Amino acid sequence: MNSQTKTTSMTPHSFDTQHLKDVLEHQKFAYQRNPLPSAKERIDRLARLKQVLIKYQDQFAHAISQDYGNRAIMETKIGEVLTCLEHIKYYSKNLTAWMKPSKRHISMLHQPAKGWVQYQPLGVIGIITPWNYPLLLSVGPLICALAAGNHAMIKISSASAHFGQVLENALAEAFSQELVTVINGGGAISDAFSRLPFDKMIFTGSTEVGKTVMAAAAEHLVPVILELGGKSPALIHPAMNLRDAAQRIAVGKLWNAGQTCVAADYLLIPKGKTEEFAQHYQAVVSTMYPYLGDNNDYTSIVNDKQYNRIQGYLEDAVQQGAKVIELNQHNESLDEVRKIAPTLVTGVTNDMQIMQNEIFGPVLPVLEYEHIEDALQYINSRPRPLAFYYFDTDSKRADYVASSTHSGHFGFNQTLTHVAQDDLPFGGVGASGMGKYHGPEGFFSFSHERSMMSNPVSSKLYSLKMILPPYNKPAHTLLLKTLFR
Repeated sequence: MNSQTKTTSMTPHSFDTQHLKDVLEHQKFAYQRNPLPSAKERIDRLARLKQVLIKYQDQFAHAISQDYGNRAIMETKIGEVLTCLEHIKYYSKNLTAWMKPSKRHISMLHQPAKGWVQYQPLGVIGIITPWNYPLLLSVGPLICALAAGNHAMIKISSASAHFGQVLENALAEAFSQELVTVINGGGAISDAFSRLPFDKMIFTGSTEVGKTVMAAAAEHLVPVILELGGKSPALIHPAMNLRDAAQRIAVGKLWNAGQTCVAADYLLIPKGKTEEFAQHYQAVVSTMYPYLGDNNDYTSIVNDKQYNRIQGYLEDAVQQGAKVIELNQHNESLDEVRKIAPTLVTGVTNDMQIMQNEIFGPVLPVLEYEHIEDALQYINSRPRPLAFYYFDTDSKRADYVASSTHSGHFGFNQTLTHVAQDDLPFGGVGASGMGKYHGPEGFFSFSHERSMMSNPVSSKLYSLKMILPPYNKPAHTLLLKTLFR
């Protein structure tokens, strides 16, 4: 490992709860000194962020791999670094237009007034980041926050300790602590961070932790964007080619070894088609990962806690009668490298833990259905997912399926890649989250839509004086006739 990829020598700043409050106070003071930065200033901030992303890309990738035990370097560079760079390009191009006031209609009664909406920065944004995509899910919201003219404090997951050190060093090189600060640490620091009086907060993580973050934010009435997860289904129509569906599902499911909030969490397949699908899925797995253990392209489960959780789901499923199909063609021993082979699980029921909890790993339960309506009813009977992937040859049927269901995203013959689309909003609905970012929504989510109205100084043009008390003027009679006709 060369000097650009060393991570162990970097020591993060030590923060306690008082330091967190001090940093926030300093950021708020700094924001008040410049509460409406120009488009040029914002674009310059994004350019500085771009420079350090490029400069530190190798350190980021190796630090994340170190946190995982093994995380494919190209998955980090493509899925996180490149995606962030594309987001920066997109926001730099569009933020000037989004900042322009939006003209609004003023009713005749209030003429000759003018009305418009001014998009104002909120102030200081709190960003709470998970461990699965620590760069994308910290820098992604940061890009939106900076484009909207805000300052930001970023809380890194304690499971991403090596990455957190690198990010702290990289962003300190680009920004003062008054503009952007990275906070490392867990336990009391995490709890205290979620209770700070930010102007807005975004949390990405599990639904259960999201509930505690939202409750903590409520102490100061801090508005929150919650990017959660849940069980995102994939549904294959009988007309769809199973080989094509298997390839697209496998690519999305096995990226980052399934540790992705928008990976397909379970599959609904026509009755009698499971065996054929499994054969195609196995072929895709064998092509992408000819071996698993000593293969840096196949990512480890991030830590023992997550590894044991997934293994527990599999053990519970087997005990309740499910069949586990492990796609490990060389029967490699994977325990020591904390990897789980791509796995299909059949014969599952709703009583099994694997169907009650988000899996967040390379394990895919397969359920068969007889009629497509049965599959849709099954999906609609469960909490609304972050994503729903439908595979079919008929776009009209896809429109019907989309209109009959709810999810944060609807993917037609694709999985996962919507996250990297600059112009599409990202977020959940119901149990899978609230609020959106990415796209224009990212700018507006971190802006205050301030209504503005002005009237001419001349009292002769002040129309409301015609309806001031006493209420016995002809204007009042005319107004009532107009309103109630």
